[in-house]
Amino acid sequence: MKEEQTDVVVIGSGAAGGMAAYELTRSGVRVVMLEAGRDYSPQVETPMFQTNERAPLRGASTPEKVWGYFDATIDADPSAEPYRVADGSRVSWYRPRMLGGRTNHWGRVSLRFGEYDFRMASRDGLGTDWPLSYEDISPYYDRVERLIGVYGAAEGILNSPDSPPGVLLQPPPPRACEELFKIACENELGIPVVPAHLAILTKPLGDRQQCLYATPCGRGCSVGANFQSHSVLLRPAIASGRLEIITDAMAFHIELGPDGTANSVLYVDRLTGAVHRLSTRAVVVAASTCESARILLNSTSALFPNGLGNSSGQVGRHLTDTPNVVVKGQLPLLENARPYNDEGTSLDHTYVPWWLMQKQLDGHLNFARGYDIATGYGSRRAIEIADAIQLGNVGRRFGTGLMEDMRRYYGSFVELNSYGEMIPNDNSYCEIDPKLKDRWGIPALKFHWQWSEHEVRQMQHSKNVMTDMVHAAGGRVVTARAASTNGSAVITESDLSPGCAVSHEVGTARMGTDAATSVLNQYGQTWDVKNVYVLDGAAFASNPYKNPTLTILALAWRGSDHLARGLKNREI
Repeated sequence: MKEEQTDVVVIGSGAAGGMAAYELTRSGVRVVMLEAGRDYSPQVETPMFQTNERAPLRGASTPEKVWGYFDATIDADPSAEPYRVADGSRVSWYRPRMLGGRTNHWGRVSLRFGEYDFRMASRDGLGTDWPLSYEDISPYYDRVERLIGVYGAAEGILNSPDSPPGVLLQPPPPRACEELFKIACENELGIPVVPAHLAILTKPLGDRQQCLYATPCGRGCSVGANFQSHSVLLRPAIASGRLEIITDAMAFHIELGPDGTANSVLYVDRLTGAVHRLSTRAVVVAASTCESARILLNSTSALFPNGLGNSSGQVGRHLTDTPNVVVKGQLPLLENARPYNDEGTSLDHTYVPWWLMQKQLDGHLNFARGYDIATGYGSRRAIEIADAIQLGNVGRRFGTGLMEDMRRYYGSFVELNSYGEMIPNDNSYCEIDPKLKDRWGIPALKFHWQWSEHEVRQMQHSKNVMTDMVHAAGGRVVTARAASTNGSAVITESDLSPGCAVSHEVGTARMGTDAATSVLNQYGQTWDVKNVYVLDGAAFASNPYKNPTLTILALAWRGSDHLARGLKNREI
């Protein structure tokens, strides 16, 4: 067994692991990073400027490439890392297994959690409050936004905090479709449509170029215009000379010394099967929410027979994801449009923030928490038209008529997505399966999942609103993820996406104020073992409707500061 030694072992290279490496190395700490997947460089490997017709299956997804041929996820092998799903549950869990993790293909939506998000349990009695406030994390939001580059604007929306002047980049202007929605929603429905907040550069930042409006962000970005861990966090950490990255290294067990603190990490080389040990002063677990829980639960010892950090029994519990509903529409106002430049970032330039917070606080809604709506864009993709025609909603299916309809409808289809907040429940969690193991003999996870009535009602409301938005813009709904019952679209739990499918899963090692009911303190430090920190989404106490990545980065920076101080002062 090979043995090495360092100050800190960081498990994972995504948003949390990358930020930990960035801040710890800046503080003079020696770091070894373990990444379960292969090496990857977006600067070298991104397929810029290539279109789907150049790819196998026209770029369509496969079981190995679930987000399409050109997506940056490159080396995942689901058969090597199985998991089990309990009867009656629906879960779709994906691990990219590559340097940079999910930062290579995430949506880049970067919204701050607000004052109420950290204290919602005190207001509605559901879930738990966070052990920190917006004021505690706000300075780290500022730092992260300046570092990674986020475009957006200050809109003064309740519970959607504005960034200080000069922090956000100028947002790109709305596209024609987005402008149409903005006019219709604000004038007819009283719904705000505001600039999106995305981690994409609209002007150069350091050695990173601004967005070229040429390549979907999910492929990665060779010019560094979007935020990826490799481009923004790992490169400066490597340049410091204090970071060593070991790829194809799957961490599976944190060992404790005689004093009850962590003294080493065991990992297996995925290519050879050889097991190695890394001696260390501290460990940062940042392998992604469920994988981090798996590592903790598998790190059993005489002191913690149920897993490291699990004396409260809470590791794996409180697992949440983001409920999502889709409505697609067709807008006659955009039919037969002459060809025009509808370019921009590969994501939305506008969105609908949760605008009914005060109405909800006053008790006038029949559901808890909120949602936002991605307003889509002109969908200038022939596949959208073909889908609608195949469903018999518009146009003709064959011959010259089909060609005429393709031209007529091109650019007139829109897709609205609502993303809500899931409230933790006792029926959604992960645990170690007693029998199933992966290719390397590491015990695998078993998932239990259930959406509650809170999410169902929330998504029902959002679907009704999105339908109203399409109609306000003069359009018609052509497809929606919900069955029609007695003429009205009624949503049930089965209409919501499977658990983990939106890839916003968080909460399996939540932070709190009481060691008896939580796993971590407010800095991500485990109550049980003071030199083990969990800095990824597992630490979340709740899962607001806002994409979690910006908050993961801010919490990881804050937790890394705390760890660096502890190492410097010999408290760790």
